[in-house]
Amino acid sequence: MNFRYVSKVLGMLLAFLSATMLLPLVWSTGAGETRMVIDFGYSMALGLGAGGALFFVGRKSSSDFYRREGLAVVSLGWIAGAAVGALPFWFCPEFNPSGGFIDAYFESMSGFTTTGSTVLADIDAIPRGLVLWRSFTQWLGGMGIVVLFVAVLPALGVEGKHLYRVEIPGIQKEGALPRIRDAASLLWKIYVGFTLAEIVLLMLGGLNFFESINHTFTTLATGGFSTRNESIAAEQFQGTYFPVVFIIFMVLVGTNFSLYIACLRGRFRDMFRDVEYRTYLGLLLCATVLIALFLVFQSDVPAGQAIKDSAFQVTSILTTTGYVTADFNEWPQFARVLLVVFMFIGGCAGSTGGAMKVARVIVVFKMASLQVQKFFFPRMVKQVKLGGKAIPEDTLYGVAGFFIIFVGSWVLGTLYMSTMCPDLETAATTVISTLGNIGPGLAEVGAVENFKWIPAHGKMFLSLCMVLGRLELFTVLVLLVPGFWKE
Repeated sequence: MNFRYVSKVLGMLLAFLSATMLLPLVWSTGAGETRMVIDFGYSMALGLGAGGALFFVGRKSSSDFYRREGLAVVSLGWIAGAAVGALPFWFCPEFNPSGGFIDAYFESMSGFTTTGSTVLADIDAIPRGLVLWRSFTQWLGGMGIVVLFVAVLPALGVEGKHLYRVEIPGIQKEGALPRIRDAASLLWKIYVGFTLAEIVLLMLGGLNFFESINHTFTTLATGGFSTRNESIAAEQFQGTYFPVVFIIFMVLVGTNFSLYIACLRGRFRDMFRDVEYRTYLGLLLCATVLIALFLVFQSDVPAGQAIKDSAFQVTSILTTTGYVTADFNEWPQFARVLLVVFMFIGGCAGSTGGAMKVARVIVVFKMASLQVQKFFFPRMVKQVKLGGKAIPEDTLYGVAGFFIIFVGSWVLGTLYMSTMCPDLETAATTVISTLGNIGPGLAEVGAVENFKWIPAHGKMFLSLCMVLGRLELFTVLVLLVPGFWKE
């Protein structure tokens, strides 16, 4: 392990992340939030100081930087980055009247990992500059702060490819572009293009610029932080226009971004030939219809409202965004259970969504089906295929291992959280909502609740769940292997 070079790259990453606080600092200056300007100034100074110290330690290191160093930088980068991002929350008395760092770190980690779980009970009470920073952390984390780092800092050179390959989660498709930096740059251009489009559409609907930019940041990141306590159920989002706009963009960013690259290169048919994408749309449609029927016949909700609420919540949960238009904690049992199942599935591989990803779920079901067939026909020779292509054996082992570790982590996490949660429903959904980067759960962490009441050690555990889910388990768990750190 080239520790000095890891320190150098981490230092650059923290300095870069600290510099992004300039956006909310400028907003706070314009809004006359003097105290918040000072808080952002202190936070930037501390972050730049920490980054500078790490860079100084590794300034004379050799340039040997391989996959192991990339894994270390990505995992430690998210953990340390969340600590730097927590500083404005920590300094702000309206957010953190008790002065504790744990709540600030939880909120920051929830932002960067695009989880959307919050300790805030009253968002309206905190300065607008901090609200903007809260949303901006999700936008940065959506496509990945490390991918952005690779895209905009050519000084990284060859090591950029190792950071990029570790950062982009899911079953890897064929190489989108031959050069890693070009691929990272193009992904961010698509992401920024969607950002501008949604801001314009929200403003055309009558939303002011501040509300539009904040909700765009958190929609495209599938993050779910809102500027309102009621989320998308707030008065200014009533009607059909805004929910439809949010649904469209949630579906877009829950899709594998490599399909957009294919479209830009003229291969439009690739999108609808993609098995994962078709399954993703099918899940959205079927679940919307089923839940709407249960709302109409079991809860006496008018058909139009049932379809709108069902479509929005199904899309929000499957894409792991976490916005709410209704308190689904009060929905029929079937609807609630189906939403929890969707918390495990998540969006497409290569999207900004979290959880296990649709592609992995398809592969697991295909593997299970094949094993059932081989039980009756033991001499049968058949391969697991996805999109007509045979999946290599090492990929199948990787998918099976991921599935087992993901579910196992949820089970063990639920056992741990049951020591501090009032019921099983709360304990189970606190873990899957953070491990899957969803945001809200059920019962005491439901759509209209928050995570403030959870003890400090529980919040730190859930913060770990967030980064495990965002980096898809292996990237973080490998740090626990003693041999990983040896020369």
